[in-house]
Amino acid sequence: MGIFEYAPAPESRDLANLKSHYRPFVNGEFVDGSGEPLKTINPATEEVLAEVGTASVSDVDIAVKAARKAYDNVWSKMPGSERAKYLFRIARLIQERSRELAVLESLDNGKPIKESRDSDVPTAAAHFFYHAGWADKLEYAGYGPNPKPLGVAGQVIPWNFPLLMLAWKIAPALATGNTVVLKPAETTPLTALVFAEICQQAELPPGVVNILPGAGDIGAALVGHGDVNKVAFTGSTEVGKAIQRQIAGTAKKLTLELGGKAANVVFDDAPLDQAVEGIVNGIFFNQGHVCCAGSRLLVQESIAGELLEKLRYRVSTLRLGDPLDKNTDIGAINSAEQLAKIKGLVESGDAEGAQRWTSPCPVPERGFFFAPTVFSDVQQSMRIAREEIFGPVLSVLTFRTPDEAVTKANNTPYGLSAGIWTEKGSRILWMANQLRAGVVWANTFNRFDPAAPFGGYQESGFGREGGRTGLEAYLDV
Repeated sequence: MGIFEYAPAPESRDLANLKSHYRPFVNGEFVDGSGEPLKTINPATEEVLAEVGTASVSDVDIAVKAARKAYDNVWSKMPGSERAKYLFRIARLIQERSRELAVLESLDNGKPIKESRDSDVPTAAAHFFYHAGWADKLEYAGYGPNPKPLGVAGQVIPWNFPLLMLAWKIAPALATGNTVVLKPAETTPLTALVFAEICQQAELPPGVVNILPGAGDIGAALVGHGDVNKVAFTGSTEVGKAIQRQIAGTAKKLTLELGGKAANVVFDDAPLDQAVEGIVNGIFFNQGHVCCAGSRLLVQESIAGELLEKLRYRVSTLRLGDPLDKNTDIGAINSAEQLAKIKGLVESGDAEGAQRWTSPCPVPERGFFFAPTVFSDVQQSMRIAREEIFGPVLSVLTFRTPDEAVTKANNTPYGLSAGIWTEKGSRILWMANQLRAGVVWANTFNRFDPAAPFGGYQESGFGREGGRTGLEAYLDV
């Protein structure tokens, strides 16, 4: 059967309401940052989208003081039912501005519009709706009567899901009575600054949310500020370790959601066509820029040939190109730096003897693109099996017995997620108990819900975000 051809179906970039200049948001107002301005670019075209004013270390201090004042005088004293009204308002405004946010996210990040439109933005709104419901029920959350907030939360988020990671951080912090200073990623600050506009629209009291664009030094200054009570970070394991060292010996609470090298395990009784769709979603969603991506495929030896044939055909049908085209499956890599890292690790796979298959899809001449790639004959000692590639690259290993599958799946310093594909419920339960992973999906992958806690073990970090369990990270319990 041939591959369907689709006419271009681009979403209008005018919907993004793109401005030429954006500024930090402190104490309820957009202010001139005293840091060096940065230019944020469209990774699909390499064009400059906007100039963004950035914060300096002195601006961090001003923002933390504004957050402390709002916490002491307003937010911590406000009844939960009143805080909930603001969160509900924010959630509805995200929905009202969803097309604008989706287009802006795709322009700034490079992800396909269908992902930002159908996944990122709706899930961000859902997190605010969900946590709004908890704001007046915290005494029933299982943490004792009248649990107290911590104070000022310093939050640092990555570039792979800019708006969604913001929602994961800010929604529980506000619901539990904390105030926030958030630093978005250097390459994707725009939706965070539009979220600041939403805070103004919702008439959120000044200082409750502050947004400081900037580079890593601003994140370090925020993490190390003496008046920050809680630090939440999502990003690389290396930076997470540095943060842990930085705040060691202080009273700050810490949540780290770091890298991953998830195993997606397919047994010989699995429904193969369904498994192939799950494998594709697990590694090629968001160009593989997902910390819980199923980047290691473990296939039972007896079906490896058949599964690889089906998988390669399915990957060859994925459409790579303009992120604003509604038919695009694989968008742009977020930055030239990340593209270089992906290429370097792929070259190591070639050098170490793995068999590379790359989709024959055309690759645009401009922008940062990388065609979906599958490595077979991968050994556990290879870099592509051990290191997080954070791109559209899948490593395939085989196993013979369930015990061998568990051993290989757990042969990693990470422990964020895993997938199991089999028709036997007993095998799913047995294996889920054996895997050292914070989230285990059965016959699916990349399923998220605001009510379900998410987080990892080992070098994938600690603490949970989402659900009743995630509230604890922002409460003094």
